[in-house]
Amino acid sequence: MDPNFWNNPSRAETILKSIKQNKYWVEAYHKIESLTEDLQVLFDFHKEGEVSEEELEEEYKKTVDFLEDLEYKSTLNKEEDPLNAMLTINAGAGGTESCDWSEMLMRMYIMWAEKNGYKVKELHSVDGDVAGIKSVSLEITGNLAYGFLKSENGVHRLVRVSPFNAQGKRQTSFASVFIYPVVDDSIKIDVNTDDITWDTFRSSGAGGQHVNKTESAVRLHHIPSGIVVECQEDRSQHRNRETALKMLKSRLYQKEIERRNAERDKIEAGKMKIEWGSQIRSYVLDDRRVKDHRTGHQTNNTDAVLNGDLNPFIKAFLLSDANV
Repeated sequence: MDPNFWNNPSRAETILKSIKQNKYWVEAYHKIESLTEDLQVLFDFHKEGEVSEEELEEEYKKTVDFLEDLEYKSTLNKEEDPLNAMLTINAGAGGTESCDWSEMLMRMYIMWAEKNGYKVKELHSVDGDVAGIKSVSLEITGNLAYGFLKSENGVHRLVRVSPFNAQGKRQTSFASVFIYPVVDDSIKIDVNTDDITWDTFRSSGAGGQHVNKTESAVRLHHIPSGIVVECQEDRSQHRNRETALKMLKSRLYQKEIERRNAERDKIEAGKMKIEWGSQIRSYVLDDRRVKDHRTGHQTNNTDAVLNGDLNPFIKAFLLSDANV
């Protein structure tokens, strides 16, 4: 109600975001309170013979499901969890097969995001020589995007009969997925512009004549960290520079998170390693099996997973991670 509230838009947006997050938990509390009270009433009616056991069991399952959903969402209590996410996929060794696998992963995450009410924007991509993509960067926007997607950080392994192999042999491919929190105005990351060098180049892929004819794409090199980011999202070089700086800040913030978690990561090295060769999840298509090697969670419905049904894997990871 303060007439000066919007004089500082950044501060106002931070406050509104905080209110929205708190409102979610207050409403969730009232919801589970209501479900529990309704269950108690039904139980009393059941004792009087006015409600069947099936009706009681159905209400009980609904209450437990909602409570378990809240339980795993309550593990997202880190400062960075509510932020948007930057998702980068890089093809590993394996040529065309790995590039195709990287594109399959990109589709999987886009479908997951759309099913869960998130917006997706492609920031940069490099096509494979024959098929698929060598690398891609996506921004996924929405509350708790980073909190959910941080479970996907690591190497993903695909085993299948390759459509690119004339002999129809079974092949193994790898792609690495990296998740960074997108830093907003609530988190201050100082970057010295003297530590940055810039290159410009022509965008590749779709985008029309203007995008492909002008050097609107940018490449940023942060000298102290060695981080290199590229952006060709916009036809404006100025806006691409702004996005590239945001990507740099997000990666620097992720490095700080990793530094803070270094001791825990040593203890949990077997589960949490993200370096090449220690895959977090295997997708074995001819055996109809997807297994997460950190939590042991698996499913035989490979099509559903590749169509974005990742929430059971995310939930298993968050609950196991919370118990560390």
